[in-house]
Amino acid sequence: QLQASGGGLVQAGGSLRLSCAASGRTFSSYTMAWFRQAPGKEHEFVAGISWSAGNSYYKESVKGRFTISRDNAKNTVYLQMNSLKPEDTAVYYCAARYGGADGDVANYNYRGQGTQVTVSS
Repeated sequence: QLQASGGGLVQAGGSLRLSCAASGRTFSSYTMAWFRQAPGKEHEFVAGISWSAGNSYYKESVKGRFTISRDNAKNTVYLQMNSLKPEDTAVYYCAARYGGADGDVANYNYRGQGTQVTVSS
């Protein structure tokens, strides 16, 4: 199972660090990703990281502001979010896939509970 945490309310320009803790199995061989969904909108791929952390991928609008990382020893993946904007407001959740990064959450084997991120202007 995957459980995201670290969300909250922050002003525009602020920062948050999300964590996704895995339990029940090890995800060290899986590509991990963060997705988000705003009210009335589709799921969006935000960032992904390969099992070795050698490769990372980002949605264009978050490049330079968000950083994905992982600690396989802790079975945890992180999303550091800086310079947050109101349009980043959404429920963020993590997902795991045995294979390369994919922008479609339907292609992920596991998906966790989300955490709400609200950015005020």
